[in-house]
Amino acid sequence: MTGPCLAAGALAATLGWADFTLSWTHSVEKTEWRETWAVTPAGLLLTEARVKGSGAGMEPGPGAVLRDGWFVWQPLAQPVKTLTLARSGAVASHRLCHGGDCRSLDELLSGNDPVTLAPC
Repeated sequence: MTGPCLAAGALAATLGWADFTLSWTHSVEKTEWRETWAVTPAGLLLTEARVKGSGAGMEPGPGAVLRDGWFVWQPLAQPVKTLTLARSGAVASHRLCHGGDCRSLDELLSGNDPVTLAPC
């Protein structure tokens, strides 16, 4: 297993990361949200979530602490086989980050099709 694979329509990309951060701006509150994911043999595992504020549909999770302006918590989540991300003009593009390098989904795969992430 090398990292997450991305697919959108007929396009595909492979990233060689064992973990990554998924980041986006909430469409209503215009507040940044970040999730850290690990690529495991059981699937993609959400290991940390953080939000820069709270508001409509953005309540920090149980046990969240305020750290450097972010509400941070460890979700109690089971691995998922795939993660599907919608793309639309209403939502700023999701960004995938690893080691300080961030790329938008649009940079990785062109088009408007939803992007599916899965372990490779």
